[in-house]
Amino acid sequence: MFVSRTRELQALQRAYQAEGFQFPVIYGRRRVGKTALINEFVRGKDNIFFTGLETNAKQNLANFSKSVFEHAGGFGTTPVFPNFQEALEYVFALSKEKRLVLVIDEYPYVAKSCKGFASILQVLIDKYKHTSKLFLILCGSSMSFMEEQVLGYQSPLYGRRTAQFKILPFDFFESRLCFKNFSAHDMACIYGIVGGTPPYLLQMDDRLSVEENIKNTFLNTTSYLFEEPTNLLKQEVREPAVYNALIAAIATGSSKLSDISNKVGEETSVCSAYLHNLISLGIIKKETPVTEKSSRKTIYSVADNMFRFWYRFIPANMSIIQNGMVELAYKNIAEQLSSFMGMVFEEICKQYLWKLNREGKAAMTFTHLGRWWGGDAKTKTKAEVDILAIADKGSALFGECKWTNEEVDTNVLETLIQRSELLPFSRKHFYVFAKNGFGSACVKRAKELKNVTLVSYAEILM
Repeated sequence: MFVSRTRELQALQRAYQAEGFQFPVIYGRRRVGKTALINEFVRGKDNIFFTGLETNAKQNLANFSKSVFEHAGGFGTTPVFPNFQEALEYVFALSKEKRLVLVIDEYPYVAKSCKGFASILQVLIDKYKHTSKLFLILCGSSMSFMEEQVLGYQSPLYGRRTAQFKILPFDFFESRLCFKNFSAHDMACIYGIVGGTPPYLLQMDDRLSVEENIKNTFLNTTSYLFEEPTNLLKQEVREPAVYNALIAAIATGSSKLSDISNKVGEETSVCSAYLHNLISLGIIKKETPVTEKSSRKTIYSVADNMFRFWYRFIPANMSIIQNGMVELAYKNIAEQLSSFMGMVFEEICKQYLWKLNREGKAAMTFTHLGRWWGGDAKTKTKAEVDILAIADKGSALFGECKWTNEEVDTNVLETLIQRSELLPFSRKHFYVFAKNGFGSACVKRAKELKNVTLVSYAEILM
């Protein structure tokens, strides 16, 4: 089942219909659905699809030759080109009179095995770009490699691409398209525990409850998701033990670099280098208050929901899970699931506001959205705002998100208004988001103020 990616498919199709040589670069973290997107795009099109392997140049050349000759109708034992330059020259010749799509998936493996591959491509692109109808797609999962060695200024391919697509996990609204039967509450929880990575979503069964899905996957030692985070790290990094410790520290509450360092037992300089790699992998994110470009207030959080869920709950329960005590493990998780969902609900609300912003339906059009935290000089306490969206220097949206079973009352709104006074915005609009709606006093107060929008979770789903 292929869902979403409408904008990417439309952009690729427009490029395909354009005249002449085209060179889109597609990249993103593993499992995010890059290959599925390309397969959907090339369906029904004349194409050569080659996937690089983590092997030597000779083997990759043999596999590439096989892909090329199979496209030409040859099967069984196929000849091997003397080198990649002649192989690519042949493909450029095939595309002289007709549009041909050449996909090189897992491009970093090919480029690493053949050191001059990027330079060969550069020479051939420059030679044939005005006469070729080739539609060349380079795709890769190594984010840093693609950004530095393909898109970066130092790359031989710099300036040759005609488009680039950074493929991200599905947001909440896209993730919903994968299911028909989950209740509204369960859909939020499912997104909270597996995020928007397509293969992880496919492990969920919408005929079952959230509890049953957790037991069948995260608490099942034979399931795909039980060891997925550690398996993925082993593919991406050289010292997974340190990375495991860092993610676990952040997932269980440490957010400042000093706190993370103390918990992991490594110097802050060491932790900072490892965190940089985790950020490039899309697993960890670095945040500062949205009003500040750089700040000592920097914090770290787990960007990927599945990683955050796994590292918060599975290591702590590993022994009882491996000893078949599934009910006890789930009980330990269930006791904390509501608090875990607080940050998930914040993310859903942010995505909802961006959706309104794109559609021109937000209370004011904004350009930046994030969180804010700082000190309250009057009360000498720390203050936080779940959502702060900045429209211009004098205008902003302030948001508060409550994933609780009780209706939200007036005190939540009044606290948000008080915190907004800590920031220098003269024009303000307030959004309060609630899992289960609002008390009558809160509704009345919002109407009186006239610059307040109350949004229930049910309304987000409309």
